Formats: sequence, structure tokens, C-alpha cells
Amino acid sequence: MRKYFGVKTYLYPMPVLIIGTYDEEGIPNAMNAAWGGICDYNKLYIALSSHKSTDNILKTRAFTVSFGVKDEVEACDFVGLVSGKKVPNKVEKAGFTVTKSNNVNAPIFNELPIAFECKFVSYNDEIMIGEIVNVSIDEKILGEDGEPDLSKFSPLTYDPVHHKYITLGDVVGQAFKIGDSKK
Repeated sequence: MRKYFGVKTYLYPMPVLIIGTYDEEGIPNAMNAAWGGICDYNKLYIALSSHKSTDNILKTRAFTVSFGVKDEVEACDFVGLVSGKKVPNKVEKAGFTVTKSNNVNAPIFNELPIAFECKFVSYNDEIMIGEIVNVSIDEKILGEDGEPDLSKFSPLTYDPVHHKYITLGDVVGQAFKIGDSKK
């Protein structure tokens, strides 16, 4: 038997995404966003209402998107709790250090191992679209194959029902292979 809940945001897992921008004075800003993902081979989307980060993106035409990680859960949560409009040095208060992207006018947070470096494409109905121009990855999380290895870092996901951060679990099968037995 099913229980009906109506319209809810119960999509699992929601990645914890940290949006990085610079303001018009070059001060880095970060915000936590859970509603986002890939929307084309070279594009991603973030659902953003009116925020300091939104203003920054519209002015600079660039941003980064990094995965929040278990080791930085407090900092990742903090940048979602306070506004850059009220706390201008919130990146510093969070404990993040910044390197300027070589590809776009946006910060890369050194403590977050994966960053999508994006050029602004569009902003309609509170959906920000960015073109991915580069993905930079800290070498410490690369496996022997040169690709990201989930056993070397723990990306955060957001539980929209209980408002908790959760890390990903065990591998349960090889994608595009395990279902072969059903053919």
C-alpha cells in the first residue's frame, strides 16, 4: 500500500553543490545549492532564486560548481546558512581557501576536490544554465586510471525529507552491464 504525499521535493540523491562566484570587487562568494545537475553534455543547471551569487553570476558571467564533501560538511552548510549580502567575507569565515580559475572569472575552493568551471549561458524562471568549459580535479582523489575515485573522497548528498547530509554508499553493480542478464 502507498501513502500519497502530494507535491514534494523528495528526489534522491540531491548533490550538495557549492556555487563559487566573485563580486564586482573580486571578493569570492560561496553558496550551497541542492537543486542542480547536468542538463546536456557540456551544460549544467542550478535552481537559483535571488541571491548574492545570482547577482554575481549575472555581472561576471561566470561561476564554479563544486561538490560538497564530508570533510568540509560544516563549511558547506555554513555557506548555505548565511548570505553574502550580510556576511561579505563568508568564504573566509567558512574556512575555504580560493584559487582563481584559469578558465573563467570565478573561484575554485581548494578544499573541494572537483570544480566545474562554467560560463553563464542563461537565467530564466530561476534556472541558471552554465556551459562547462573545464572540470578541474585535485589529483589526490584520482585513481590509477586517472579518473575520480569515489573511494578517495565522500561527496555529500542532501536528504530533503529529514534535512540531513548523507554520503554515498557501496557499489552495487556495473552500470550498463548488470542488467544484461535480463535481456
